[in-house]
Amino acid sequence: MDKFMIEGGRKLYGSVKMQSAKNSVLPLFAASILTDQRVIIRETPAISDVSCMAQILRELGADVRFRGEDVHIDSANACCHEISSALTRELRSSVFMLGSLLTRFHRAVIAYPGGCDIGLRPIDLHLNALKRLGVSIVERDGFIHCSCDKLRGAEIPLDFPSVGATENILLAAVMADGVTTLSGAAKEPEIVDLQNFLNAMGAKVSGAGTDVIRIEGVKELSGVTFKPMKDRIEAGTFLIACAICGGEIEVVGVRGENIGLLLHKLRENGCKIHTKNDKIRLESHGRLRCNRRIETMPFPGFPTDLQAQATALNCICEGGALIVENLFETRFKYVPELQKMGADIEVKGRNAFVRGVNGLHGASLIAGDLRGGAALVIAALGAEGVSEVIDLSHVDRGYSDFQEKLKSLGAEVKRVRG
Repeated sequence: MDKFMIEGGRKLYGSVKMQSAKNSVLPLFAASILTDQRVIIRETPAISDVSCMAQILRELGADVRFRGEDVHIDSANACCHEISSALTRELRSSVFMLGSLLTRFHRAVIAYPGGCDIGLRPIDLHLNALKRLGVSIVERDGFIHCSCDKLRGAEIPLDFPSVGATENILLAAVMADGVTTLSGAAKEPEIVDLQNFLNAMGAKVSGAGTDVIRIEGVKELSGVTFKPMKDRIEAGTFLIACAICGGEIEVVGVRGENIGLLLHKLRENGCKIHTKNDKIRLESHGRLRCNRRIETMPFPGFPTDLQAQATALNCICEGGALIVENLFETRFKYVPELQKMGADIEVKGRNAFVRGVNGLHGASLIAGDLRGGAALVIAALGAEGVSEVIDLSHVDRGYSDFQEKLKSLGAEVKRVRG
């Protein structure tokens, strides 16, 4: 079991280039089986979730080859519509395969998806939407069995702007007969990226980034070479790391409007922030102030994937903060690890009350999920003394070369192979 050994107390300086967005790349992999022509996804991050998604495609019969940072996917010989339970339970994004498999084969069998243990994350929205498109669904023995004679366009209202459900509907409706109108859609930038990818393949999708998306079904899709957007959550993680440690860094590849509310909150903390095109520069000097309230919401609200990192920052700020988690009911599981470092946090249900302390100290920490693990790493960077962050399997799901990027900014981080 790998771990990070981190010596805290070093300020961060320099520039760091962001990886392609995990939350964009995974749906693009799922979309690649919609055509029997070659798909090339450029600058794909070397993270374990990508490796898992590649293995899922291989099990379906696709040829997936990594050539440097690019991934070449040839699904001409894909013939299987079932995904093994081992892979679906490891990767929640495997749920995107439902829409793609139904479009390609009119059948799909998939186990309930897994991923980080941050809450129930039911997929009822996905299944109800698929039923509107003409899909018959039977759930038994932990598996979802889907089938249809043909997919038909429909009016689909979403009760909640679920990113996963929105993307799954796009993948299921893109070659359906007629027009699908999705209302109440998620507005995340990754949805826009998927629309751009599909349209580059010959789809007719419009409205991504708004709450109404129109999908006009087409007869076929072609191959494409596509470079995904950069990872706004990785950018936010590095910006918060600099806020915690002090110093001055620039993250490259992400536009400020994609993490606008985070930047507002960091300015509220007392950081100086400058944005220009796809570069964001942050300066952090002296002790910062707590945010009075951070409440996670769908985009353009505060991202749930940055909640843990923001909580880590507020632990060492002056004053007190209320952190409200609206999306996942067990996303405060990392809090006991921060408390080992001297953090003053009280959790009640979906609320965390943070009282800022003068500083954190090193400790032995266990990374229990992806974003919580990242929060422990950046908290350790700002703590006094040495920390170890144990079990990097979760962190590796979303951050490529995390320690090398941190070291390039002046952090003292060493990966120890377990």
